[in-house]
Amino acid sequence: MTAHTVPFKQVDVFTAVPFKGNPLAVVFDADGLDTAQMQAIAHWTNLSETTFLVTPTDPAADYHVRIFTTQFELPFAGHPTLGTAHALLESGYQPKQPGKLIQQCGVGLVELVEQTDGNWAFAAPPARIEALPQSEHDVLRAALHGATIDFSAPPCAVNNGVPWLVVRVNSAQDCLAIEADTVALTRVAQAAKAIGIAVYGPHETGEPATFEVRCLMSGTSFGVGEDPVTGSANAALASLLLKQQKRPGIRYTVRQGTALGRAGDVVVRYDDAVDKIWIGGSAVTIVDGTINLQHATAR
Repeated sequence: MTAHTVPFKQVDVFTAVPFKGNPLAVVFDADGLDTAQMQAIAHWTNLSETTFLVTPTDPAADYHVRIFTTQFELPFAGHPTLGTAHALLESGYQPKQPGKLIQQCGVGLVELVEQTDGNWAFAAPPARIEALPQSEHDVLRAALHGATIDFSAPPCAVNNGVPWLVVRVNSAQDCLAIEADTVALTRVAQAAKAIGIAVYGPHETGEPATFEVRCLMSGTSFGVGEDPVTGSANAALASLLLKQQKRPGIRYTVRQGTALGRAGDVVVRYDDAVDKIWIGGSAVTIVDGTINLQHATAR
């Protein structure tokens, strides 16, 4: 059988420093793969997400990406959106419109724009927001052992393609002190129909960022643990801050991954003129080569 290889990159997202962000695998020229084969490759990479670039079916799109966890396909995810765009541009792709990309994915078309610092940002998809019932507040307190929850910003389930329960605590220190109770965390996430809890707390001085964020997985879909840096959760937080009238200006920054020894940096910008929220950050390529799909493409 003739070997079948395609370009492959592994990218670290929301960081300019290798090994400090959230890794992503990107497979190019994936039109010959079916869903089961893509899922098998994503299971093999064993990263939180693997993306596959296929030919777009929408004429407005620059590219079409399919996003897989190790177990299932997602309609949208944030760090795969930025990481795939980085990989595609690095490969030499020229956008249809300079400084702008249109990504086709499960939630439809997602716009990305180049920022003044040379990084890229994606427009947060529309989000459905529902307050967590007060009957679940005690379970939430148990889940976030070590933190004081700030209920002046009511905890809410926010779904922009990936469902998160977004919770504010009093400070960045409270956020970092959390020792999650996984049983209670799973229960409250299930009540919110979320994959986990996105906890955020303000840094008193605004340094090294406006907010500290941690994304604690519930074990219901993604396993138990903590995600290093999360684009969908930061988009959810930005949408919730806007709805709750708690946004800290037209721009703010997030640090995420500290508890894991990472150093993720996220920049959020509100563009009121066009009613968009931009979620941006750096990306750096770690692995650049080819992947052998000989067996993946065999029928």
